Amino acid sequence: MPFRRLTNIPISLGSLLLLPTLLNAGGVVTHERAELVLRNGNIVTVDDNIGSVEALAVSGGRILALGNGKEIAPFIGDGTRIIELNGRLAIPGFIDSHSHFVGLGEALMTLDLMDVRNWQEVIDMVAEAVKHAEPGECIVGLGWHQEKWENPPHDAVDGFPSHWELSEVSPDNPVLLRHASGHASFANKRAMDESNLSGATENPPGGEILRDEAGNLTGIFRQNAQGLIRARTAFTQRERFERIDRAIDLAIEACLSNGISSFQDAGSPFPVIDRLAERAREGTLGVRLWVMIRTRIDEIDSHAAQYSKLRRIGNHHMTVGGIKFAIDGALGSRGAWLLDPYEDSPDEFGFNTTPLDTLERSAEIALRTGLQLSIHAIGDRGNRETLNLFERAFAHHDEKHGTEGAGRKLRWRIEHAQHLHPDDIPRFGELGIIASMQGIHCTSDGPWVYTRLGDERAESGAYVWRELMQSGAVVTNGTDAPVEKLDPIASFHASVTRQLDDGTYFFPEQRMSRMDALRSYTINGAYAAFEEDVKGTLTPGKLADIVVLSKDILTVPDEQILDVQVDMTIIGGQVLYNRNE
Repeated sequence: MPFRRLTNIPISLGSLLLLPTLLNAGGVVTHERAELVLRNGNIVTVDDNIGSVEALAVSGGRILALGNGKEIAPFIGDGTRIIELNGRLAIPGFIDSHSHFVGLGEALMTLDLMDVRNWQEVIDMVAEAVKHAEPGECIVGLGWHQEKWENPPHDAVDGFPSHWELSEVSPDNPVLLRHASGHASFANKRAMDESNLSGATENPPGGEILRDEAGNLTGIFRQNAQGLIRARTAFTQRERFERIDRAIDLAIEACLSNGISSFQDAGSPFPVIDRLAERAREGTLGVRLWVMIRTRIDEIDSHAAQYSKLRRIGNHHMTVGGIKFAIDGALGSRGAWLLDPYEDSPDEFGFNTTPLDTLERSAEIALRTGLQLSIHAIGDRGNRETLNLFERAFAHHDEKHGTEGAGRKLRWRIEHAQHLHPDDIPRFGELGIIASMQGIHCTSDGPWVYTRLGDERAESGAYVWRELMQSGAVVTNGTDAPVEKLDPIASFHASVTRQLDDGTYFFPEQRMSRMDALRSYTINGAYAAFEEDVKGTLTPGKLADIVVLSKDILTVPDEQILDVQVDMTIIGGQVLYNRNE
C-alpha cells in the first residue's frame, strides 16, 4: 500500500518519540524499518524535552525514534543492525569546538614533545631523529613547554632554553620545535642561518626574537617572530599535498577513536579548505568539519564571500562558517596581552599580534559575508579590546535591536577567553558573545598561572567558566589539539573537577556540573556553529551522531572519569569506530 508521511514531527505516542510515523491508506499507523537500533542502555539525549531513554532507532542517517525496548521493537526489520548497550551510556557525539584539524594530523607525523620532562630529553629526541633524517632535512617537533619541566635549562634566558646544545647534535639539519601553545618556536643554528637571521635582525611587529645579555640569538622566536624562520624542507609541492592528505587521514582516525563526531577547525588557509571540501564531496572526510578561514586579510577580503557558500556539503560534513584572527598570544610564552604586567616579568605586557585596524576590517568582512568572526584572545587586555570591537560592530549592524540582539543573531566568538578582567565577565552574556573555551587548558596551565598572573588575578579572572555561564554566555568545550591531546574525556574531567596533577584544585568554585560539561561538548558546540538544528542532541530528525562510552561519565566518581573509554563512534548511523573490533 502507498504511504504518506505526517508533517508535524516529532510525534509523541505515549513515551515513544519518533520521526517519521507513517500511515497506510487505511489510516493505520505503521513503522519505517530502522537501519540501526541501540537498546538496553542509558541514552542521554541532552534534549531537555526528552531526557534519557533506553533505546533508539536510526534511519537514513537520522534519529528515527526514541523510547524503551518494547516501543522500538516494531522498527526492527531483517536488515536492522542491533547494538546491545548492556547498560552503557550513549550520548550525542562530542563536538570539539576549537582545535586544529590538519595541525593535529601533522603533529602525529612529527616529534611529540608534549610529555618530555626536561630539556635534555628534547636534545636526545632530536639527536635520534637526525640519525634517520636525510641530509639537510628539517627536523620538526611540537609540544614542549618549559613550565612543565622538572628543572630549567642551565643556560635559560627568560626561562627558555638556548640553542647551543641542540645545534651541536644537529649541525647539518635545521630544527624547528614549536611550543605547546603554538605561540613560540625554537630553532637551532642551522635553521637560523638558512633563514638569514643574526643578532642584528629586528623584532617584527607583534613578535620578539629572544636574545641573551650579549645580544646573541637564543633560538626562541615568540609570536609573529616565528614567521622569520624559513628553514629548508625536502618537500616538493606534490609531496606537500600528499602530506596534507596524510594529515587529514590521521586527524580523522584520532577524532573517531576519541568519540569526536564534529570538529571545529580553528583556522585554515584556502588551499587546505579546498582539499577538505573535496574530501567531503568524495565522502572520505569521516568526521564533520566546521572551518574558520585563517590567512592574510587581503585574501580573506577577496574570497570570503565565495567560500561562505560552502555550507553543509557532503551530507553535512563540511561547512566554512567563520573568519579567525588572533589579537594576542599565550600565557605560557608570555604572549597574552595583559592590562597589567606579568607577575614574573614586570616589564612585559604580552603582544598585540594583529593590528586593531585589521581586526576592524575583519569585522566588516564578517558582517558583509555572514561569516562568524572568531578572535583568539587569552589575556585580559586582548579580551577587552575584542569585546570593545564586537560591541562597536554590533551597534553599527543593528541599531533597532541593540548590541545584545545583534550579538545573539551573529554568534561571534572569542576563542579561549582564558584570562578576563572581572569587569568584562558579564559583557559576554550582555553582548551574546560565545566563550569558546577548552577545559583541559585550565588544569594543564594551572600550576604556573599563579606565576604569570599572581594569586589575585588568577582567582578573579582565570578560566571562569561558571561566572561566564551565570552571565548568560554560551560556553563551549574542546582541546585546542595539537596544543593539548585530543581527549574529550580528559577535558570533561578538567571541566567538572579542575583537579591538577598534584591532586590540588584550581579554584573549584568555577567547576561545571556534569550536565553543563556535557552540554558544552554537544549542544553548545552545535549552537556556536549555527548547527543546533541538526546536531548536539539525540532528537528525532537530527543526525545520528552518537558516542557509546564504557562507563557513565555523568555518575561515576570523579576519580574514575579518566578511566572511561570510547567504545563506539557512530556518525550518520554508521559505526566508524569500535574499540572492541
